Amino acid sequence: MDRVMAATVFNHICDLGSLSAASRALGISRPMVSRYLDEMEKWAGARLIHRSSRRLTITPAGEEALVKTRTLARLSLDIAGAAGRETPSGTLRVACAHFTATHILAPILPDFLARYPELRIEVEINNQPVSLVGERIDVAIRITDNPEPGTIARRLGDCESVLCASPDYLRQHGTPQTVEDLAHHNCLYYSGFAGKSWHFLNAQGEALSVAIKGNLSAGISSLLCEAAQAGMGIALVPEKEARPGLAQGALIRLLGQLEPRRLAVYGMYLSRDHPPAALRLLLDAVQATMR
Repeated sequence: MDRVMAATVFNHICDLGSLSAASRALGISRPMVSRYLDEMEKWAGARLIHRSSRRLTITPAGEEALVKTRTLARLSLDIAGAAGRETPSGTLRVACAHFTATHILAPILPDFLARYPELRIEVEINNQPVSLVGERIDVAIRITDNPEPGTIARRLGDCESVLCASPDYLRQHGTPQTVEDLAHHNCLYYSGFAGKSWHFLNAQGEALSVAIKGNLSAGISSLLCEAAQAGMGIALVPEKEARPGLAQGALIRLLGQLEPRRLAVYGMYLSRDHPPAALRLLLDAVQATMR
């Protein structure tokens, strides 16, 4: 395994206090974080962290290793920074859905392309997964709970959703008070996800779900939002998509005591070895904006 990456993972575990927090910060899976920690301990020849159900404790050997791994991480960043200072040029092909292009990518492109005038970006809008090799895509930016297998998936942030309907629809059909009530309404749902269930978290962090039905599904969230504003039903759409309608009173937020399950935004590409500088810089820009 990559020892520089193992050192980076170890640093994040120590700084953030848990393997799960390191996983989220680095955009890699929890099992992969454990594998990198095991690799670090094999490399050091000692137990670096005591793990219990409540907390992590750095061992004396871990404290010594941490000084060295932080130095290694700084050196690695210096080397990467020297390579990254090359002016990105050429064409970067990006695949994403309509919502991602409109609300995540479009806001950063003017400054990004002004900063790197020798770079050209081609955006392929497709609401379904694409073949990165077959379509010659450098990076796909996807909102999903299931990153495409065989790709490097860098987590860039989260997409918050909102449950909403128009005042006219609620006057005619009533306002749902519980998750279970949604089963009796016309629900407008996104066709890009398997199954016809919506998922929420209550104030205690407990997961709730409901099977829904409706007469309209679409792969474009803006269409679902417009249908909801027209009084056709209840929609679960990205909060950024619904924000203008909510501000104008054309949409009403429902079940405010619950949080719709968040989906992650990933930048997915094929190889971790020497990705183009433009790819790294674009994902950095997206991640910074989403923070």
